[in-house]
Amino acid sequence: MKIYLDHIGIACDNLDESSSFWKLIGLIQGESDEVVEEQGVKTRFFSTSEDDPRNPMIELLEPTGSDTPIGKFLEKRGPGVQQICFRVEDLESMIELLLENDVTMIDKVPRKGSHGALIAFVHPKSTGGVLVELAQK
Repeated sequence: MKIYLDHIGIACDNLDESSSFWKLIGLIQGESDEVVEEQGVKTRFFSTSEDDPRNPMIELLEPTGSDTPIGKFLEKRGPGVQQICFRVEDLESMIELLLENDVTMIDKVPRKGSHGALIAFVHPKSTGGVLVELAQK
């Protein structure tokens, strides 16, 4: 099964304030922000190229409230890298493979993520402390 680095998610207090650096170094802001209600987050993506949607991106994550996962992350750790996301071809098969190998999953069943993707999170205790998101687009 092929796997690709999809994006690095960065928690921030304010999308507009946090966007200036990424624009300054030449990253291209996506067309529109997206609110993912079930995760309590507003997202904004930046790409290194307009020509190739397969290039890894930067995702800025602004909480819609303090009681959301990103709100709690910011309160506990402050702004910074929150997760690394890998794009997979078959998310259900990947989850099955991980569970069969005693990897602790936060999501054992895929759920809806941004841009219509199916996502699932791997618990950081199984990855050396990194929250890993798996996505199928």
